[in-house]
Amino acid sequence: MHREVQKMREIALVYLDRSGGLQKFMHDCKKYNDSKQSYAVYRFIISINPSDIAELDATLGNYILHNPIQAAQIFQSVCFIAIKTLSLIEQLQTEAQISILLKPTHLPPLPSYVLSLSAFPFNYTSQRFHMSEGIAIAMGTVTKYTQGARFLCTEETCPFSEGFRYIRVHLPGATESATVRNDFVCSLCSSPLQEDMKFRVLGDKQIVEMIDAKVLNALKGYSNDKSHFKIQTYTVFLRDELANKMEIGNHYKIIGIPACVQNGLQATACIEVNSVQLCKPNGPSFVSDNFKCLLSLTSSSCWRFTAILANIFASQVVPPGTYNTLKLAILLSLVQTCEKENADYLDLLIVTSDTLVIDRLLNYSICLLPRGIRHPPSSEIFPSVSKDKHGTGSASIQACSAVLAKGGICYIGDLSSYKKDKLELLQSVLESRTTTVFIPGKKYGEEADQQVTISVQTNFWSFVDVDSSSKKHTQKDNFLIGQMDVSLIPPNLVDVFGLLIYNEFPSCQLSSPLVHHILKKAINPEAMLYKVSQQFRMQDYEEFILFAKNLHVELSSEAENLIQGYYLASRRVRRHSIHGSTLSASALKILISLSKAHTKLSLRKEVLEEDALIAILLLESSLTLKHGKSPLCVAPNPVFPFDLSDENSLQQRDSYLRQCHHQLLKFIGAYGPGIHTNTNEE
Repeated sequence: MHREVQKMREIALVYLDRSGGLQKFMHDCKKYNDSKQSYAVYRFIISINPSDIAELDATLGNYILHNPIQAAQIFQSVCFIAIKTLSLIEQLQTEAQISILLKPTHLPPLPSYVLSLSAFPFNYTSQRFHMSEGIAIAMGTVTKYTQGARFLCTEETCPFSEGFRYIRVHLPGATESATVRNDFVCSLCSSPLQEDMKFRVLGDKQIVEMIDAKVLNALKGYSNDKSHFKIQTYTVFLRDELANKMEIGNHYKIIGIPACVQNGLQATACIEVNSVQLCKPNGPSFVSDNFKCLLSLTSSSCWRFTAILANIFASQVVPPGTYNTLKLAILLSLVQTCEKENADYLDLLIVTSDTLVIDRLLNYSICLLPRGIRHPPSSEIFPSVSKDKHGTGSASIQACSAVLAKGGICYIGDLSSYKKDKLELLQSVLESRTTTVFIPGKKYGEEADQQVTISVQTNFWSFVDVDSSSKKHTQKDNFLIGQMDVSLIPPNLVDVFGLLIYNEFPSCQLSSPLVHHILKKAINPEAMLYKVSQQFRMQDYEEFILFAKNLHVELSSEAENLIQGYYLASRRVRRHSIHGSTLSASALKILISLSKAHTKLSLRKEVLEEDALIAILLLESSLTLKHGKSPLCVAPNPVFPFDLSDENSLQQRDSYLRQCHHQLLKFIGAYGPGIHTNTNEE
């Protein structure tokens, strides 16, 4: 056994020399030596490439992967000999003072190295490296732990009453009491050992709760996935340089050593993390052949492809041709989802009396994204603070629906069901795209209070039941033409939603196709009622949206002029004698977001005037519902003024939209002087 260990030490030295690890080690030693300070523990991080080291020596490679704690002792001996031979750290006295942390760059892509967080049993007894993936759903504040400590024999005549014979270092899965206790005894004279507090080495520790990414499927309102699985959170320990390397709500791939932490009578399975890597979703690089064919057939017009797309969308839930404006808005919001700071967000607020149909449609739509979350009314929309359950007494920030929907959609249901304080918080988040969590220091054992700001990178969907609104509130008499009663919701909150949409069919006038659809689906929920449901499947829409949302689009100068012209003209005509313009400053952002979304939905990379026109018509319709009609005077349903049944109806719609474009230019010319627009007269 000694011969094998000696051979592995030699191979470890060769690997460190060839990989550049020896040079880094010497550089780290120089920092310690230059400080001229004596430490109980000298900590070194050694990066290990399992493939390279296995090629050098399979035995050592296998030892590192399956016995990492013992393998660290091999490198500990090598490093100690190197320090003494080359006189790298003058203060170092014993080998026990060296703490080695092995960090594998990756693990073999084999099932035995993958730790499934939803599988049973959870293998926490192996004490070897595993790879796992999950979403950070709770994060504690950074606290201190004991990296290492020096103990001395209390018997003054004992040779171990001085020096660095007894060094305790933290091991994966060990609690604070395992590292530092008062019941250690001297191996030479059996006298009690006492810690030399001057030499205690402290490090940073952060506790994170993670969960399998499958939880996202469970949090969707509707899914075709019929599989059953158990979902349970697990604890991750981030130490020292890894503290604050995770953000709440993000998806990570980690490499670490599973362990079991005993806290009184409670045992908690956990992972001591060695490396953290952010998982970024890769969208598909293709769309289905049916969508390509449809795009080719509609290439003569910039409006037809998206019109047909909206017309046939969600045919499993509502008949083709119904709720077209709402379905187009949903598709635009779906493609405007990403995890970037200062992204173009597109929130939807739907005014309806058909809450059941709208709820089904929105439930279906959020399932087209990996991160579509239906908010359960019993929980919080935004992050909250609670006490860490591992007995540390520190604060733990809990991720809620809005954070879990990062880069996706958070569907919060009926807005009128929320209390005033929740609506005020929602308004604040929609305005700033951040939420602040307050942590009182006194309550959680800290010296000072803390405020943690968390970015909220998601689109919000909600609806308002007009029947509920009319019952709870007395309707006002002074409505402007086209304005709608949404007095149940604070006006400022209505304004911060990107689009306010009123669905086409009141409940007392349900269309005949919709009634037939509901009845047939009630009899046979799995039935494919329309041919388009087979041609454009749910999976096709998922791939299409993931492809479209990753397109990078730029505004053309013509589209930019049209948007600016409309915005300035609208601010002039929508003015209040006391409060000034009723058009919010965010309207320009919403216009740009809508224009870019329509471009993405059309699978183009440059925003054209045609895209800007659709954006303007949608926003003008929304503003009419909020504030009444303007001199632009758009129709109640300006983007889909009539049914799309054949080629002639598409041509008729194109002609109508060209007229709208001409009317818009006249509006800009009349109310927005100084803006150059293209006014070609034919």
